[in-house]
Amino acid sequence: MRQSFKLYFSLLMLVLTVFVGCTTKPKPVGRIQQGDILFQNLQCGPLCDAIEAVTQGVDGKSFSHCALVVSVNDTLKVVEAIGSKVQVHSLNTFFARSGDTGVIRNITVERLKKSYRSLIPAAQAFALQQVGQPYDDDFILNNGKWYCSELIYAAFKYADQGKEFFPLAPMTFKDPKTHQFFPAWVEYYHQLGEPIPEGKPGTNPGLISRSPRLTVVPLRHLNLR
Repeated sequence: MRQSFKLYFSLLMLVLTVFVGCTTKPKPVGRIQQGDILFQNLQCGPLCDAIEAVTQGVDGKSFSHCALVVSVNDTLKVVEAIGSKVQVHSLNTFFARSGDTGVIRNITVERLKKSYRSLIPAAQAFALQQVGQPYDDDFILNNGKWYCSELIYAAFKYADQGKEFFPLAPMTFKDPKTHQFFPAWVEYYHQLGEPIPEGKPGTNPGLISRSPRLTVVPLRHLNLR
Protein backbone atom coordinates (compact mmCIF):
# COMPACT_ATOMS: atom_id res chain seq x y z
CA MET A 1 0.00 0.00 0.00
CA ARG A 2 2.83 2.35 0.95
CA GLN A 3 4.68 1.57 -2.28
CA SER A 4 1.51 2.23 -4.30
CA PHE A 5 1.11 5.58 -2.58
CA LYS A 6 4.74 6.53 -3.32
CA LEU A 7 4.31 5.56 -6.96
CA TYR A 8 1.09 7.59 -7.20
CA PHE A 9 2.73 10.59 -5.55
CA SER A 10 5.75 10.41 -7.89
CA LEU A 11 3.52 10.26 -10.96
CA LEU A 12 1.48 13.21 -9.68
CA MET A 13 4.58 15.33 -9.16
CA LEU A 14 5.82 14.42 -12.64
CA VAL A 15 2.52 15.49 -14.19
CA LEU A 16 2.54 18.77 -12.25
CA THR A 17 6.13 19.48 -13.25
CA VAL A 18 5.37 18.92 -16.93
CA PHE A 19 2.19 20.98 -16.72
CA VAL A 20 3.86 23.93 -15.01
CA GLY A 21 6.85 23.72 -17.34
CA CYS A 22 4.60 23.84 -20.39
CA THR A 23 2.38 26.69 -19.22
CA THR A 24 4.87 29.02 -17.53
CA LYS A 25 6.81 31.16 -19.96
CA PRO A 26 10.14 32.59 -18.80
CA LYS A 27 10.06 36.35 -18.51
CA PRO A 28 12.92 38.37 -19.97
CA VAL A 29 14.96 39.74 -17.10
CA GLY A 30 17.92 42.04 -16.92
CA ARG A 31 18.91 45.64 -16.89
CA ILE A 32 20.36 48.17 -19.24
CA GLN A 33 24.14 48.21 -18.95
CA GLN A 34 26.99 50.60 -19.60
CA GLY A 35 27.98 50.35 -23.25
CA ASP A 36 24.52 49.40 -24.52
CA ILE A 37 23.38 51.22 -27.65
CA LEU A 38 19.78 52.42 -27.72
CA PHE A 39 17.93 52.79 -31.00
CA GLN A 40 14.93 55.07 -31.30
CA ASN A 41 12.33 56.03 -33.87
CA LEU A 42 11.97 59.78 -33.43
CA GLN A 43 8.89 61.53 -34.68
CA CYS A 44 10.56 64.58 -36.21
CA GLY A 45 8.51 64.93 -39.37
CA PRO A 46 9.58 64.57 -43.03
CA LEU A 47 13.32 64.40 -42.31
CA CYS A 48 12.97 61.44 -39.94
CA ASP A 49 10.60 59.81 -42.40
CA ALA A 50 13.20 60.26 -45.14
CA ILE A 51 15.96 58.75 -42.98
CA GLU A 52 13.83 55.72 -42.15
CA ALA A 53 12.82 55.23 -45.79
CA VAL A 54 16.41 54.61 -46.89
CA THR A 55 17.83 52.87 -43.81
CA GLN A 56 16.60 49.54 -42.49
CA GLY A 57 17.27 48.59 -38.89
CA VAL A 58 17.71 45.23 -37.23
CA ASP A 59 14.69 42.93 -37.59
CA GLY A 60 13.25 45.30 -40.20
CA LYS A 61 12.68 48.10 -37.69
CA SER A 62 12.87 51.81 -38.46
CA PHE A 63 15.33 53.99 -36.54
CA SER A 64 16.21 57.64 -36.88
CA HIS A 65 18.27 58.11 -33.68
CA CYS A 66 20.68 56.25 -31.42
CA ALA A 67 22.59 56.88 -28.19
CA LEU A 68 25.26 55.27 -26.04
CA VAL A 69 24.63 54.26 -22.42
CA VAL A 70 27.39 55.59 -20.16
CA SER A 71 28.12 55.54 -16.44
CA VAL A 72 28.47 58.98 -14.84
CA ASN A 73 29.19 59.01 -11.10
CA ASP A 74 27.85 55.44 -10.88
CA THR A 75 24.58 56.44 -12.57
CA LEU A 76 23.61 55.18 -16.01
CA LYS A 77 22.86 57.93 -18.51
CA VAL A 78 22.96 58.36 -22.28
CA VAL A 79 25.33 60.49 -24.33
CA GLU A 80 23.80 61.52 -27.63
CA ALA A 81 24.15 64.00 -30.45
CA ILE A 82 20.73 65.62 -30.57
CA GLY A 83 19.34 69.11 -30.93
CA SER A 84 22.16 71.61 -31.26
CA LYS A 85 24.99 69.61 -29.65
CA VAL A 86 26.25 66.45 -27.97
CA GLN A 87 24.46 66.09 -24.65
CA VAL A 88 24.11 63.80 -21.63
CA HIS A 89 20.59 62.88 -20.56
CA SER A 90 19.01 60.55 -18.05
CA LEU A 91 17.69 57.20 -19.23
CA ASN A 92 14.22 58.30 -18.14
CA THR A 93 14.43 61.34 -20.41
CA PHE A 94 15.57 59.25 -23.36
CA PHE A 95 12.89 56.59 -22.95
CA ALA A 96 10.10 59.08 -22.22
CA ARG A 97 10.85 60.66 -25.60
CA SER A 98 9.37 57.52 -27.16
CA GLY A 99 6.65 57.04 -24.56
CA ASP A 100 8.51 54.18 -22.83
CA THR A 101 8.16 55.33 -19.23
CA GLY A 102 7.91 51.87 -17.69
CA VAL A 103 7.42 49.16 -20.28
CA ILE A 104 9.87 49.17 -23.20
CA ARG A 105 7.85 49.14 -26.41
CA ASN A 106 9.52 51.50 -28.86
CA ILE A 107 13.21 51.46 -27.95
CA THR A 108 15.52 48.68 -29.13
CA VAL A 109 18.39 47.86 -26.79
CA GLU A 110 21.52 46.29 -28.28
CA ARG A 111 24.67 45.08 -26.52
CA LEU A 112 28.19 44.39 -27.70
CA LYS A 113 29.02 40.72 -27.86
CA LYS A 114 31.22 39.58 -25.01
CA SER A 115 34.47 39.56 -26.96
CA TYR A 116 34.15 43.29 -27.72
CA ARG A 117 33.07 44.66 -24.33
CA SER A 118 36.61 45.59 -23.34
CA LEU A 119 36.22 48.53 -25.75
CA ILE A 120 33.40 50.11 -23.75
CA PRO A 121 35.43 52.25 -21.29
CA ALA A 122 37.46 53.90 -24.05
CA ALA A 123 34.37 54.42 -26.23
CA GLN A 124 32.57 56.02 -23.29
CA ALA A 125 35.52 58.30 -22.55
CA PHE A 126 35.64 59.47 -26.17
CA ALA A 127 31.89 60.10 -26.35
CA LEU A 128 31.86 62.08 -23.09
CA GLN A 129 34.77 64.22 -24.31
CA GLN A 130 32.52 65.39 -27.16
CA VAL A 131 29.79 66.73 -24.87
CA GLY A 132 29.07 70.32 -25.85
CA GLN A 133 30.41 69.90 -29.39
CA PRO A 134 27.97 71.05 -32.10
CA TYR A 135 25.51 68.81 -33.88
CA ASP A 136 26.58 67.93 -37.42
CA ASP A 137 23.83 69.54 -39.47
CA ASP A 138 25.75 68.78 -42.67
CA PHE A 139 26.04 65.01 -42.01
CA ILE A 140 29.66 65.03 -43.14
CA LEU A 141 32.42 63.03 -41.47
CA ASN A 142 35.49 64.59 -39.87
CA ASN A 143 34.25 68.17 -39.68
CA GLY A 144 34.47 68.65 -35.91
CA LYS A 145 30.72 68.14 -35.46
CA TRP A 146 28.67 65.04 -34.71
CA TYR A 147 25.38 63.50 -35.72
CA CYS A 148 23.98 60.67 -33.59
CA SER A 149 25.34 57.57 -35.30
CA GLU A 150 28.57 59.33 -36.30
CA LEU A 151 29.35 59.87 -32.61
CA ILE A 152 28.94 56.17 -31.85
CA TYR A 153 30.88 55.17 -34.96
CA ALA A 154 33.79 57.43 -33.97
CA ALA A 155 33.72 56.39 -30.31
CA PHE A 156 34.20 52.72 -31.10
CA LYS A 157 36.71 53.42 -33.85
CA TYR A 158 38.76 55.32 -31.28
CA ALA A 159 38.35 52.52 -28.74
CA ASP A 160 39.49 49.96 -31.30
CA GLN A 161 42.75 51.85 -31.91
CA GLY A 162 41.61 53.55 -35.06
CA LYS A 163 40.20 50.47 -36.74
CA GLU A 164 36.71 50.73 -38.20
CA PHE A 165 34.52 48.91 -35.71
CA PHE A 166 31.19 49.77 -37.35
CA PRO A 167 31.17 50.05 -41.17
CA LEU A 168 30.46 53.11 -43.24
CA ALA A 169 28.26 53.13 -46.34
CA PRO A 170 27.49 55.59 -49.15
CA MET A 171 24.75 57.95 -48.01
CA THR A 172 21.66 58.51 -50.08
CA PHE A 173 19.05 61.22 -49.77
CA LYS A 174 16.87 59.90 -52.59
CA ASP A 175 13.47 58.26 -52.39
CA PRO A 176 14.01 54.58 -53.30
CA LYS A 177 10.66 54.59 -55.09
CA THR A 178 11.24 57.58 -57.35
CA HIS A 179 15.07 57.82 -57.26
CA GLN A 180 14.64 61.55 -56.78
CA PHE A 181 15.84 63.57 -53.80
CA PHE A 182 13.30 63.79 -51.02
CA PRO A 183 11.82 67.32 -51.10
CA ALA A 184 12.55 67.65 -47.38
CA TRP A 185 16.28 67.15 -48.01
CA VAL A 186 16.27 69.54 -50.96
CA GLU A 187 14.78 72.25 -48.76
CA TYR A 188 17.04 71.35 -45.82
CA TYR A 189 20.30 71.69 -47.75
CA HIS A 190 19.01 74.75 -49.61
CA GLN A 191 18.62 76.48 -46.25
CA LEU A 192 22.11 75.37 -45.22
CA GLY A 193 23.53 76.64 -48.49
CA GLU A 194 25.32 73.34 -48.97
CA PRO A 195 25.14 70.66 -51.68
CA ILE A 196 23.43 67.40 -50.80
CA PRO A 197 26.26 64.94 -49.92
CA GLU A 198 24.80 62.13 -52.03
CA GLY A 199 27.12 59.11 -52.16
CA LYS A 200 29.51 60.41 -49.50
CA PRO A 201 30.55 57.88 -46.84
CA GLY A 202 28.48 58.00 -43.69
CA THR A 203 26.54 55.99 -41.18
CA ASN A 204 23.05 55.82 -39.74
CA PRO A 205 21.26 54.19 -36.80
CA GLY A 206 19.84 51.37 -38.90
CA LEU A 207 23.25 50.44 -40.28
CA ILE A 208 24.82 50.26 -36.81
CA SER A 209 21.87 48.28 -35.45
CA ARG A 210 22.49 45.52 -38.01
CA SER A 211 26.11 45.04 -36.99
CA PRO A 212 27.02 41.38 -36.30
CA ARG A 213 29.03 42.68 -33.35
CA LEU A 214 25.82 43.58 -31.53
CA THR A 215 23.00 41.49 -30.15
CA VAL A 216 19.46 42.59 -29.32
CA VAL A 217 18.67 42.50 -25.60
CA PRO A 218 14.99 41.52 -25.15
CA LEU A 219 14.26 43.83 -22.22
CA ARG A 220 10.64 44.57 -21.45
CA HIS A 221 10.87 46.86 -18.44
CA LEU A 222 12.93 49.97 -17.77
CA ASN A 223 14.62 48.64 -14.65
CA LEU A 224 17.10 51.22 -13.42
CA ARG A 225 17.70 49.84 -9.92
